[in-house]
Amino acid sequence: MLKIATSQARLEAARGKALRSKVPRTQHGVWRVPAGRCDPLELLDLAAKGRLPYLVPLRNARMFDSPFSFYRGSAIIMAADLASTPRTGLFVGACGDAHCSNFGGFATPERNTIFDVNDFDETLTGPWEWDIKRLVTSLILAGRHNGHSERQTSLSALAAAQAYRVRMREFAVAPALDVWYSKLDATKILNQAKVAEVTTHRNKVVVEAATTSIQAAIEKLTERKGNSWRFRDDPPILFHSAETEKTGFDIEAILSEYEKTLPVDVYQLLKRYKLVDQAIKIVGVGSVGTRCGIALLVADDHDAILLQIKEARASVLESHLEPSPYANHGERVVRGQRMMQAASDLFLGWASSGDHDFYVRQFKDMKASAELDDVEPSQLREYARYCGWALAAAHARSGSAPAISGYIGRSTTFDGALLQFAHLYAEQSERDYERFCDSVRTGDTAVAKDAA
Repeated sequence: MLKIATSQARLEAARGKALRSKVPRTQHGVWRVPAGRCDPLELLDLAAKGRLPYLVPLRNARMFDSPFSFYRGSAIIMAADLASTPRTGLFVGACGDAHCSNFGGFATPERNTIFDVNDFDETLTGPWEWDIKRLVTSLILAGRHNGHSERQTSLSALAAAQAYRVRMREFAVAPALDVWYSKLDATKILNQAKVAEVTTHRNKVVVEAATTSIQAAIEKLTERKGNSWRFRDDPPILFHSAETEKTGFDIEAILSEYEKTLPVDVYQLLKRYKLVDQAIKIVGVGSVGTRCGIALLVADDHDAILLQIKEARASVLESHLEPSPYANHGERVVRGQRMMQAASDLFLGWASSGDHDFYVRQFKDMKASAELDDVEPSQLREYARYCGWALAAAHARSGSAPAISGYIGRSTTFDGALLQFAHLYAEQSERDYERFCDSVRTGDTAVAKDAA
């Protein structure tokens, strides 16, 4: 079996290498504004359609915060731009929004803490190049956001590109099961740290994941009301709303349908809990304004879980690729996550309510996202390496690692092209951000005053 797999891998690697004559690797370093480029502000307006209108100004305010925040919330703009760039034709399960803040630590069902891609709202079968370009560009903007020099930001971006190339080459010759079970253990990452400040940063992330338990989140977000627990209102981040009982965002109805998508054993576990409260819970940047809720389910006074209910809309990639084969976009997100992640949430499932699709997962179950504000250059560089590693693993599980590796090759040619693209596109994103800011200043784009 191994010889057959090796033979197949060699054929795939040769196929990937042959694609260089069709799409030279250096072409990936080119960014030119395409003729007839969509107005970025019109694309943002399009992304706002169908969201809860009173929350859109909050989303705008968060994007107004910095070019990096704008980039995080403007996946729809980059998707349209990437559609005009060269592609090899090698497809994977693409994240669709693989910026560096969409990676982090979380618990596996076995209660180990791993590091992986952790946002799949935009996932769709698509070009592998789009994800790595979005990741590397995000590291340029993150470095600039933190005041790093251009050389330092370049080193961080290159760290991700190099890690992706090296790991993809390893996956290309590994048995399929080894690729499937590959994971980044957060504790091992910590133990491998060589720089003191990096060790401190990694330790903070791991400790946060280990201590961000369901119970800790419940204590922070809820309060006792008579004989029951209730979410503590903290607008605009967490608040009760009649919206969560209306058709289209009826959380009780969503959970009832969601149960049907769970494995039998998980369903039996969930039936031990009863829904006692629900609220709107704002998260992230790009998701603000979509129907995002949180549910408190209790078995007894000392046994509760939190479930996050997130609206799943059409991927930003769909306008430029084949549409999702799944009728429910929540199912698209769940299937993509299970394909790309080393391990996924036990309670992951999907449902619909009215004309809206949703997916459901645990909230704050040993989850930790890296805090990228004020990180040192060495910290960002180390973090970038693991982002590149995790993205390569996700693509290797869902696509052909030998073909991708065959195309990239051993040299740094593709790394350099990615870096060149990242600098050019970061500048484009900064220009789009300035246009967005001008629109805010003139009052054409509304922003919330309280954007906590």
